Amino acid sequence: MILLRKLYGMLITVASSGQSLFLLVVRLYWGWQFAQTGWGKLQHLDRVTKFFTSLGIPMPHANAVFISVLELVGGVMLALGLGARLVALLFVGDMLVAYYTADHEAFVSFFSSPDKFVGAAPFAFLLVSLMILIFGPGRFSIDALLGRAFTRRKGA
Repeated sequence: MILLRKLYGMLITVASSGQSLFLLVVRLYWGWQFAQTGWGKLQHLDRVTKFFTSLGIPMPHANAVFISVLELVGGVMLALGLGARLVALLFVGDMLVAYYTADHEAFVSFFSSPDKFVGAAPFAFLLVSLMILIFGPGRFSIDALLGRAFTRRKGA
């Protein structure tokens, strides 16, 4: 039993040591994906506005601009790990609205048909946003650098 406890402790230590590197890779990849999506929407605001209108989203043009800029700027910020939890919170809202409006059938199938929910386009973006919101951006982020600088300054 003691050996099992030691082995499990080693597993936890090794797995935990990769957490910040994993969060960095996730942030870089999905931050880039969000930024590309936002840039694409900005390049075709007329189409995005029409799509938002078809979904019944209020103030479709204003929301198209807001979401496009949020995804572009927020994606860059997420990749850098700057304000990552705030950006992730905004992205969670963005993806929940995307699910509810554009993939409503998948959204309401959360319990009855999980494959539909998981297979919908917003799923990976929502999952990553929740991951960063809950776990934070990790040590390899501007947020962590600012946190360490603030802690040093406060202690001095």
